[in-house]
Amino acid sequence: MTRLADMDQRELRTVAVGLLVSLVLWNLPFGGVLLYPFKILATWLHELSHALIMVVTGVGVERVVIFRDTSGLAFPAGEANAVANAFIAAAGYMGTPLWGALLLAATPTARAARIAMLVLAGLLLVSALTIVEAPPQDPWFGRWTVIVMAGVFAAAAVFVPGRWRLVTAHFIAVQSCVNALLDIRVLLRPSQMVGGRPTTASDAHNMAYATFGTHDAWAVWTWAAIWLLWSLAVLYVALRLSGSQAARIAAASAAPTELPRGESDRGARRRSPATAPGETAPSARADIGGP
Repeated sequence: MTRLADMDQRELRTVAVGLLVSLVLWNLPFGGVLLYPFKILATWLHELSHALIMVVTGVGVERVVIFRDTSGLAFPAGEANAVANAFIAAAGYMGTPLWGALLLAATPTARAARIAMLVLAGLLLVSALTIVEAPPQDPWFGRWTVIVMAGVFAAAAVFVPGRWRLVTAHFIAVQSCVNALLDIRVLLRPSQMVGGRPTTASDAHNMAYATFGTHDAWAVWTWAAIWLLWSLAVLYVALRLSGSQAARIAAASAAPTELPRGESDRGARRRSPATAPGETAPSARADIGGP
């Protein structure tokens, strides 16, 4: 039980450190520069969530654009009704923490982290070749950035040592959850910047209009608060699942070596097939120096 508890605590401690480092860096003057690639990844996850719901609702997705300022847009291929609009608007802020939680829960071991990072790299590459486009004013960004990220994650999955690969996967997962939390603050502002241009048509505005029929601040802030609570709940559940999964794996690996309480390997030796009933195993001849 001690080993299981240590495994569980180490798993949660790794994630907690990643969460703390993320929050500290985002509030330092140059911390945003270090975390910039993860912010682009979070934007890709956000827009990919929109795109997936567009496909599920039958609206279809035309293209996804990711801007250098870490904003993004997902363009539908057709018209959406009020219900579809509500699901599409909610998908970004509700989907991003889910991606992070899924990565966190799916990587209890270094081997699982390798598989998960290769899958993530594959999704990045496929999206870059199919729906991600570069902004018109910045043709070398967007698609090529996503392709480079796919290559980096694939290389990390293959070449980074096991323990550090696990830490990397968990840090990526935590970043997705943290960015989902931090991005919600933008919804409380009167306007947002998308591609360097101000806009008031945020996901919360679209969601407020689809559900309450108004763009008033109270309706927008209601959905911002709901999405904030959702992100916190998803992060909490992911942390619990991650620790439980690690403990189960530790239990499975420890079980074959454990002995029943009150017994020792001496008893096992006495019951060896090589030992006749009622006898003990022969001892090796002692070297006493005699003839």
